[in-house]
Amino acid sequence: MDISVVIPTYNEEANVDKLYQRLSEVMQQLSVSYELVFVNDGSRDRTIALIKDLAGRDERVKYIDFSRNFGHQIAVTAGLDRCGGQAIVIFDADLQDPPELIIEMYQKMKEGYEVVYAKRKNRRGESWLKLWTAGAFYRILSNITSISIPVDTGDFRIIDRKVVDILKQMPEKSKFLRGQISWVGFNQTFLEYERQERHGGETGYTYRKMLNFALDGSTGFSDLPLKIVTYFGFLVSFVAFLVMIYALVSRFVWEDYEPGWTSLMISVLFIGGIQMIAIGIIGEYLSRMNQNIRNRPLYIVKDSNIEAL
Repeated sequence: MDISVVIPTYNEEANVDKLYQRLSEVMQQLSVSYELVFVNDGSRDRTIALIKDLAGRDERVKYIDFSRNFGHQIAVTAGLDRCGGQAIVIFDADLQDPPELIIEMYQKMKEGYEVVYAKRKNRRGESWLKLWTAGAFYRILSNITSISIPVDTGDFRIIDRKVVDILKQMPEKSKFLRGQISWVGFNQTFLEYERQERHGGETGYTYRKMLNFALDGSTGFSDLPLKIVTYFGFLVSFVAFLVMIYALVSRFVWEDYEPGWTSLMISVLFIGGIQMIAIGIIGEYLSRMNQNIRNRPLYIVKDSNIEAL
């Protein structure tokens, strides 16, 4: 098998047929052996029915049907676990990314690159808030991690089989594949493109999911949040020491001491706030450690036409 295209889907009935048509045309232009691996992430619409219909007409269409919604990154991981291609394309089902770019990406891989990712010039059809928060997150993440994580990129990329084999050895439950692929190294390059609006349907990526995704990326590839808490602890202790000196001078030198003064309450609230932030950050790291220790299955497959490897 030359190429596997891994496609996570969630309520994408409006896009499945068009997606299949465009991907098939691209693969035929490449003249390679291929498979289209659809991962149904607990869709509530007719997504899996449409995929199974395609699989009945085209043996190159494979599917993995989850028992419930496990999340986008887990869906991609399941596709990587079961695909058989020597080159693997990760592709979202909303058709915001052009399938035709796969041709250039595959040609670039033939030049000796193990990872070729797509970098967005612009993103049409998305709110200014989503654009701003996404841009800010990736720039902050690239500055606080010890590895270079590309900015203005998504999961759309083509990766070599050796990269997938290494990803399968990473046991963490809170997946952040963009960071993991950067972490493994190898020869990586990019192609720029213009991202389009969704072909149909509505995005399943809510701001809550985006926040959780950002936390997974931050805690999975940087310990800077913990260091910031430590720095704040020293800063608060220093401020508290200055307040103590001021209180002693006011009491014994200036004799201008007022019991129950407002600054005491301000100090207590400030220190309490810092402590709550510190506990919250530490809790995020402990929560992810706890998920790994429990060692539950990463996902549950209800139905599939691919045998588990």
